[in-house]
Amino acid sequence: MKTYDDFIEINQSSWNQRTQEHFESDFYNVKSFLEGKSSLNSLEIGLLGDVKDKKILHLQCHFGMDTISFARMGAKVTGVDLSDKSIEKAKYLADVTNCEADFICCNIFDLPNHLKTTFDIVFTSYGVINWYPDLNKWGEIVNHYLNEYGKFVMVEFHLVLWMFDTNFEKIESAYSRNDPFITISETYTNSNKKGSYKEITWNHGLSKIFQGLLCNDLQITNFEEYDYSPFNLFGNMTEENGKFRVANMEHLLPILFSIEAKKNNYR
Repeated sequence: MKTYDDFIEINQSSWNQRTQEHFESDFYNVKSFLEGKSSLNSLEIGLLGDVKDKKILHLQCHFGMDTISFARMGAKVTGVDLSDKSIEKAKYLADVTNCEADFICCNIFDLPNHLKTTFDIVFTSYGVINWYPDLNKWGEIVNHYLNEYGKFVMVEFHLVLWMFDTNFEKIESAYSRNDPFITISETYTNSNKKGSYKEITWNHGLSKIFQGLLCNDLQITNFEEYDYSPFNLFGNMTEENGKFRVANMEHLLPILFSIEAKKNNYR
């Protein structure tokens, strides 16, 4: 890694290349979405509560299915993603579903150059935090876009998962480290057209995520860990009542965590 722009450019290219694969995959099931099915899971719906008439900023929205699902629930929502191919698909989905949702293509650190308003809710979920080297800058963006009484909600895969090899047979990576991982790998969908994509990611321990928020004047109001995922992310997971756990390690590993935070108004 030489510069900040290197990882943005490489990861943008990676997501541009994989967008069509994701769009056509059973994993995202765009067909059911177009028929009216929400892409949101009960976990995030429960954390967010009633979003009708709320202004929501959805960071790292990919091609906008969750963003549009919020709009279907009556929210006034803006989705942001660094992939122009994904944003093109998001705008297409909003158009064909006749939903009002705004979309911006940029990396989130440049968002203040494109968006000036604040929001009742800032939301991000599932595979988002590992794309950033600097969580202090990430926390700055979250704080910047929350209005005085706004709420930040995050649902993410647990950092413990990335310590293991893909078969969960051995630990091969540090729980948290400053150096990036530069990899070429297949994406996580079950598409028949699997490609290999170069990407640059980071392992961040929970303390780094907490500090990214706390050091930017945000108060953490709730933190939870969960031993299941709503997705069969790894392919070797067992399913029970819509909850997926790593095979032969059921109930032994945390799979997800959630964070809720608000502006610290007590100075």
